[in-house]
Amino acid sequence: MRTKAAVLRGVGVDWEVTEIELDPPRAGEVLVKMAYAGICHSDEHFYTGDSVPSKEMEEMMRASGVPVPEWFPMLGGHEGAGVVEDVGPEVRTLKPGDHVAVSFLPACGSCRWCASGHTYLCDVGADLYSKRMTTDGTARRHLPDPDGDRDLMAMMQVGTFAEYVVASERSLVKVHDWIPLAAASLVSCGVTTGFGSGSVAAGTQPGDTVVVVGVGGIGMNAVQGARTAGAKHIVAVDPVEFKREIAPTFGATHAVADIGAALDLVKDITWGVMADRVVLTPGVVPPDMVMAAMMLLRKGGTCVLTGMAKVSDLNVPLSLPDMVSSCKTLKGVLYGEMNPRDAMPKLLSMYEAGTLKLDELITNRYKLDDINEAMRDLRAGKNIRGVIAFD
Repeated sequence: MRTKAAVLRGVGVDWEVTEIELDPPRAGEVLVKMAYAGICHSDEHFYTGDSVPSKEMEEMMRASGVPVPEWFPMLGGHEGAGVVEDVGPEVRTLKPGDHVAVSFLPACGSCRWCASGHTYLCDVGADLYSKRMTTDGTARRHLPDPDGDRDLMAMMQVGTFAEYVVASERSLVKVHDWIPLAAASLVSCGVTTGFGSGSVAAGTQPGDTVVVVGVGGIGMNAVQGARTAGAKHIVAVDPVEFKREIAPTFGATHAVADIGAALDLVKDITWGVMADRVVLTPGVVPPDMVMAAMMLLRKGGTCVLTGMAKVSDLNVPLSLPDMVSSCKTLKGVLYGEMNPRDAMPKLLSMYEAGTLKLDELITNRYKLDDINEAMRDLRAGKNIRGVIAFD
């Protein structure tokens, strides 16, 4: 079938809304008619090139035996929700008409990481940027070409910037049909990643002081996660004024424009003890921000690195004597250390109960044809979360 989709052909090139060819679902696969797709900074990182290795880095990867994906052209999008249109053979958990949220990692359920409850580290992650499906190793998406259709890589093996998606059954989580699909689309990635970062991954305890740096689609949910975990002080740090203004409605107790101001504030409200947890969730993490975040921490405190840095930033300034003598922890976090099939229904239950804000996260809705406007708004910090609404 033909379906309209947003394709990125290279670094710094605008997204192209075009028709792609989508094969029917095969064994273990599902065809989904998309309702909403979230606009996430992870998609923007490919436009800017922040997530694309340089030619020198790719040569080093090849020399080390590491497979190098052909990044472009790329079907974008990894966050969203929709309705099952059709299922392939051997699909046991979904049927046409079911409502689903997309999981950006099609966890296998049987590797060491899945078996130990860390599905966000599943070995399938090695194939997230392959043109071939994780189900049978063949391509399902193609870009029409006069000289013969080209196989198309889909971000995170889903590619939600399309009217229809063919994905592994393992990439989809069934949700109740009374949950608004716009809300369901948000727990697909951004809400879960942020909520887990501010609670589970950070290890937030009742009475803690938590600093969240960058309160967009991920960080605002880190604020909600810290609030739910019982933090006493939650400091939202963001240069965008409107984000600071609304952060208290999501649970922030204080809001400042930069880390320098946060240092003075945290020193004051903790009587010099400093923050128990710091969560880094800006669109791009500059190396010197890590050093400043570690200075915000108390003895024995934890800094959670959720936001992505440029793939070319290989050196980070740190005071190692301070880390050792003050027993501070710096940890990288994926998906907030939460597991999709457990976390998504749980967060949606909280939404139903009124203890988690989802509708309020959506700042703007766009049509697929307006994908470049949506990305510009993301770049300018105009949205908490923008979503593409499909007809």
